[in-house]
Amino acid sequence: MKGVVLDGYTVTLKDLNWQPVKELVDDLKVYDRTAPDEVIERIGDADFVFINKIKMTKEIYDACPNLKFVGELATGYDNANKAEAEAHKVALCNVPAYATEPVAQHTIALILEITNNVGYYTSAIHDGAWVRSNDFTFIDRPLIRLNGMSLGIIGYGAIGKRVAQLAEAFGMKINIYSRDPEAAIRSDIVTLHCPATPENTGFVNREFFANMKDGAILINTARGALVNEADLAEALRSGKLSAAAVDVVNGEPQRADSPLIGAPNLYMTPHLAWSDKEARQQIIDVTAANLRSFLEGGSLNRIV
Repeated sequence: MKGVVLDGYTVTLKDLNWQPVKELVDDLKVYDRTAPDEVIERIGDADFVFINKIKMTKEIYDACPNLKFVGELATGYDNANKAEAEAHKVALCNVPAYATEPVAQHTIALILEITNNVGYYTSAIHDGAWVRSNDFTFIDRPLIRLNGMSLGIIGYGAIGKRVAQLAEAFGMKINIYSRDPEAAIRSDIVTLHCPATPENTGFVNREFFANMKDGAILINTARGALVNEADLAEALRSGKLSAAAVDVVNGEPQRADSPLIGAPNLYMTPHLAWSDKEARQQIIDVTAANLRSFLEGGSLNRIV
């Protein structure tokens, strides 16, 4: 039985390996990255393929008739092409809920970076600002207290609930969009934790920002497609939003002409909120468990 990992680098980086999967596959080939025109050749006559962001087209399924199992190395599986997997009688499994803790933690970290300016002050100190200060301290960006502020949470699944728990520890008031949309949108800070769908693509747009509280903060650690980036940049430039922080953008890696580059008071990280070592190990372990279940006739995390 043959298997191939087509884009495994972001899961293992340099500190993990595919041993749990190798124990189930006679011949496992692992590629850090695979270009679209290399996919068919690399799958070849493999029985199992493991993908993270590779798009599985009808052409790929047609050209790889020996394929029996697609392991999605993530929770979202749009790129795996559920319809074609089903049509070709190929099992499709994903890895649910592996990133709840790291994404919730990163969400709070982004909020704290905006309110406490740790990165800004660190840079200023290294540039000598404290040495030049006339006082025992220097304060040119006031800190913001979270206690008593409101947090609107859009998407109240596992991650949204965990963010709520962490925010409540700071004394924040939680407004849940699915229960009270107006209160959530009018919160001091609004954080996104919902999946991207055809229906909600770009729904955080100019109209959405107009309904937000003046000077509010937006956080997005969910999906870049949820936000109209040109409208976000304009909301920051106009001062409608006092700040925003995003870990995801619409089209990754980020395009050189992204309207977010250079936007004022915008904090960015490169889609890494999910990626602590424990989460990446969980991806590998659950992927191996999914394959073992399939080989034994089970349906663990089976989508198709």
